[in-house]
Amino acid sequence: MGAWDGSCHCGAVRFRVVAEVEEVTSCDCSLCSRRNARMIKVPEAALTLLAGEEALGEYRWNTGVARHFFCSRCGIYVFHRKRAAPDHYGVNIFCLEGFDASAYPHRATEGVGMSVTAPDARPEWPGPRAPA
Repeated sequence: MGAWDGSCHCGAVRFRVVAEVEEVTSCDCSLCSRRNARMIKVPEAALTLLAGEEALGEYRWNTGVARHFFCSRCGIYVFHRKRAAPDHYGVNIFCLEGFDASAYPHRATEGVGMSVTAPDARPEWPGPRAPA
């Protein structure tokens, strides 16, 4: 079990993650690839917002299920509520103090192939496929 404090660049958004981390992931969807995101997946109870709720901006696209949060002051992506696992967050590892990414395996995930509706969705994508 690990515990890390995290924040955006300006410090307006601060949070804590207490979780068992298995891997670091990257995603090839257009949003993640453009922001060069590297993430850890944690259950929603593992992330505690300490400050800055009023500074959080939210961005939704494609199906509108995933909720991407960023600091509205400095623009840094801090975490997102996952589309394929809506009861989990993807947390930007570059926002975590003292997080050693080299201590965990890295897995590239396929996000570009997650279509708006996919009746034949692969079982490793158990989450919603259409807007809720």
